[in-house]
Amino acid sequence: MSTTEVLQPSTGPETGAEAPRRSGSFWGDVFRRVRKNPAAWVGAIVVLLFILVAALAPWLAPYAELDTPGREHLRPTSLPGPGDLAEFPLGIDRFGGDVLSKLIWGAQASLLIGVISTFFGLAGGMVLGAIAGAFGGWIDGLIMRIVDILLSVPNLLLAVSIAAILGRTPLAIMIAIGVSQVPIFARLLRSSMLGQRSADYVLAARTLGLGTGRITMTHLLPNSVGPVIVQATLTLATAVIDAAALSFLGLGGGRPETAEWGRMLTYAQNELAIAPSLAFLPGVCIMITALGFTLLGESLREAMDPRTRKR
Repeated sequence: MSTTEVLQPSTGPETGAEAPRRSGSFWGDVFRRVRKNPAAWVGAIVVLLFILVAALAPWLAPYAELDTPGREHLRPTSLPGPGDLAEFPLGIDRFGGDVLSKLIWGAQASLLIGVISTFFGLAGGMVLGAIAGAFGGWIDGLIMRIVDILLSVPNLLLAVSIAAILGRTPLAIMIAIGVSQVPIFARLLRSSMLGQRSADYVLAARTLGLGTGRITMTHLLPNSVGPVIVQATLTLATAVIDAAALSFLGLGGGRPETAEWGRMLTYAQNELAIAPSLAFLPGVCIMITALGFTLLGESLREAMDPRTRKR
């Protein structure tokens, strides 16, 4: 039996060439299960539409992000709503901006904040989780106590505190949300790696004299990262909601007419009596986007969960 065959993870009594085949078929089975799940299709379609709208915002939006083409239609006691003006299908806001254009540009801002903040959290969490899971001992204990301290603070409260310290900028929101997500990814990756450390292929690698670093990077980490990637999909939904919440609290900075769903909700508060659609429309966008990521992430989690796999 070759060295490559010895180091392949095995999920049963098979050995040799059959072990890699079984390992390779796992992801194929996961995607087959996802394709058969209606919720996964709904989530994937919503996420794809969200990404397309965000990517094509410069071409889809009738007006630029900061344009206020409807200023001449502003009245102290009324605002044109959906269907009132042909050139503004969804009405205008208090600044004279086209609501449809702002919703489209807001998708781009929300996607940017959600993806970058999740990347920050994923990168930081994977570094801490990989170190804790690979070395164990006092290093594991120290890192996990730091993670426990972060977890003791409510997620949104931690993000608000960090954003307030760093300043009112979009970058501060991204960092704040990312830091609040680090403990989730760190604990998940550590747990997954601890479950793999006693696997036969890891013991075989140690017997062959491979160091901890090489075993971690070439064997432990690749076989433990699956649940973390699935969690990242779920966390994107939370990131979109948290980004809107922080912008709603005024921590996003920028001009008042900046197109961002949370900021639109902030300035819609004073217009609820005369233009409730200004709060309803961005709220629906946030809800549908978060629902899409949640459905897709939950479908992936169920497809990878051994307890729900058909035997």
